Amino acid sequence: MVLLKPLFWTQVPIPWQLNLANPTRAGSTSWWRLLPRICLQSGGEEELGKAEFLREMGGGCFKEAKNDKGLKIESDSGGQDYFNDETSASPEHLVIMVNGIIGSADDWRYAAKQFVKKLPDKVIVHRSECNYSKLTFDGVDLMGERLAEEVKGVLRRWPEVRKISFVAHSLGGLVARYAIGRLYEENLQIESQGNATTNKENAENNSIQSFNRTFEAQIAGLEPMNFITVATPHLGSRGHNQLPLLCGLPFLENKAPQTAHLIAGRSGKHLFLTDSDEGRPPLLLQMVNDSDDLKFMSALRAFKRRVAYANVNFDQVVGWGTSSIRRQNELPKSSLMGVDKKYPHIVHVEKNTLEEQGVPSALIEQNNNLEEEMIRGLTQVPWERVDVSFHKSRQRYTAHNTILVKTYWLNSDGADVVFHMIDNFLL
Repeated sequence: MVLLKPLFWTQVPIPWQLNLANPTRAGSTSWWRLLPRICLQSGGEEELGKAEFLREMGGGCFKEAKNDKGLKIESDSGGQDYFNDETSASPEHLVIMVNGIIGSADDWRYAAKQFVKKLPDKVIVHRSECNYSKLTFDGVDLMGERLAEEVKGVLRRWPEVRKISFVAHSLGGLVARYAIGRLYEENLQIESQGNATTNKENAENNSIQSFNRTFEAQIAGLEPMNFITVATPHLGSRGHNQLPLLCGLPFLENKAPQTAHLIAGRSGKHLFLTDSDEGRPPLLLQMVNDSDDLKFMSALRAFKRRVAYANVNFDQVVGWGTSSIRRQNELPKSSLMGVDKKYPHIVHVEKNTLEEQGVPSALIEQNNNLEEEMIRGLTQVPWERVDVSFHKSRQRYTAHNTILVKTYWLNSDGADVVFHMIDNFLL
């Protein structure tokens, strides 16, 4: 017999003769209900073969191989910090990871570990926990305010950090864009243009020096480096093919904005651009410009890199156009896509593309006015666009979660996307 070790740490004996391929057969009904809570105790290849049924059923027992030497995790009410405690110097780069709708800090567990393993002396990774589960229905603005306060709390724990980056999934990308607008600062830098002397005879001349005043853009007092979104609906979910689950059917796409708030609360209104708080334009439209107290675009512009990872297909939640900030006509043709042996699911990369002036009117007419205004606003700054496709993967139908490896045993094919992020990360 083989021992199965459940999560409550008692050992349950299971006879070998039980048919794991058909758990509903007579004699096995008493144990198969325990599958969601049972994990195989470490064993050889034979044990893993016997438990293949568990993998297919999604019992959640199979995890990535662990090699967490030096990795330390600190938790508090504001999330979890991942860092390496064996490095001689304290890392100066803080990476904030933000989950999407109905998500949690656990969504970024795999990626956070890989960042620290690959860059042990460079980064501290914080997995945000202020917006999880049903709190993600509260609206982009409230979630953004909570994230901004959480970041301030993290900085109080890590006063030595000097740089900051954001990596956000799905709705979390919009939340991060709001939060950086709140955290944006301009630090005045004054540089002398004259040559100071200590001669008393020149004291009068020294007092009349010219100064060069410049403003250094910062996020929460830190140098902004990378702003990375993963399958984020930057243009909202309204419009043709922006919510693939609706199959591009005009009837469903027209009805969705009227009912989204019943499913996703204020966040649903924001995603479908049906909010009009105090008579103002939809929030996502406001976020492509600066306002008096929220510098959305100035904050985005402050980052050295802005990167949009987007699923080309099989993402039923976020369309390719909205996640890559493109018009439908601008999506790359299949003939332009290739396969990178190192990153097999990265099929196309655009480096630092900036909106060209004078967009043809034919393209504008095909977009609704709100979407067009958001595209023009967001492309005031250059973006790197990374197109991802899992069309040959068995995990393609969970592409929205596979792209960030939300759960390793179910979404492991997205590991190369995570490594692509790390290998191109600006330190």
